[in-house]
Amino acid sequence: MRVIVDAFGGDNAPLEVIKGAALAREEYKVEVALVGREGEIRRVAQENGISLDGIAILDAPDVIRMEDEPKSILKEKKNCSMAEGLRRLAAGEGDAFVSAGSTGALIMGATFLVKRIKGVSRAALAALMPGDKGPFMLIDSGANVECRPEMLLQFAHMGSIYMSSVLGGGKPARVGLMNVGTEDTKGGELQHTAFALLKESGLTFVGNVEARDVPDNVADVVVADGFTGNVFLKTMEGTADIVMRNIKGLFLTNLRTKIAALLVKPYLKGFKKKMDTSEYGGAPLLGVSKPVIKTHGNSKAPAVKNAIRVAADFAAKGVIDQIAAAVRPAEKADRPEQQQG
Repeated sequence: MRVIVDAFGGDNAPLEVIKGAALAREEYKVEVALVGREGEIRRVAQENGISLDGIAILDAPDVIRMEDEPKSILKEKKNCSMAEGLRRLAAGEGDAFVSAGSTGALIMGATFLVKRIKGVSRAALAALMPGDKGPFMLIDSGANVECRPEMLLQFAHMGSIYMSSVLGGGKPARVGLMNVGTEDTKGGELQHTAFALLKESGLTFVGNVEARDVPDNVADVVVADGFTGNVFLKTMEGTADIVMRNIKGLFLTNLRTKIAALLVKPYLKGFKKKMDTSEYGGAPLLGVSKPVIKTHGNSKAPAVKNAIRVAADFAAKGVIDQIAAAVRPAEKADRPEQQQG
């Protein structure tokens, strides 16, 4: 198993990415290839005492920045580390790809350089998020701001396959549609039509779910358009940060609270780990013909390490083939209508 990693993607590149790659190589015994400016990768590794033993380096002279236009990955920035990594993935020189770089550029590059699975309308970001009883998937979490009902149905199929295969041990994933209420009649035209499609999909559909109930694991896969999903994602992230910051401040109030903090410290560490999105590695980009993982732009070494683990699991479980098989019948069913039209 070989995972290609964008060494220059994200706010903390290349140092934290190199650290994360070395940790993954040591802990998971995964073959890792760092792509980016080779001279700089070697210099940073040497200056920080990081061993590159067993880690390949694929040279790429350019870097795509967060502020660059996403489409520049196909032209002006075609020699950047992200584009080179995606090309290597498409050519079969790796089994999966990880980047903490620009989300828009990654979606654009994966779509046009790696290509979508035949029959998939749009690739979707499938963020894994902390719930009270374990992680749940939010799809789409930002790739497609405007969606059609049939796209949400496809997101549900892809998310269900991933969660069942990678995290569910083969158990069918429960799918919910994010809405402003649980009643069947709630929402606008998009939600009404998507609800009807999901109800007849054959998936384990639990109906509409409200945002306040999602962290309580009312569904394993929560389906939304990219605008709604991204707003929910960032609200969850911001709320978690505020909660943890206030808990820390509370325990530092005075001597009594500091003593109390020492007593509950092991439990607080467990709670913090439970709520830490970096534990889940990043968001799979589902619908692309090869495994691609987008990890957070401010990822540190542990998050990069976990993203490499997730990427390897993604590739090993055959999720791509399962998604391709799932969308193929729908493609065939559509063909007669297209011929008649």
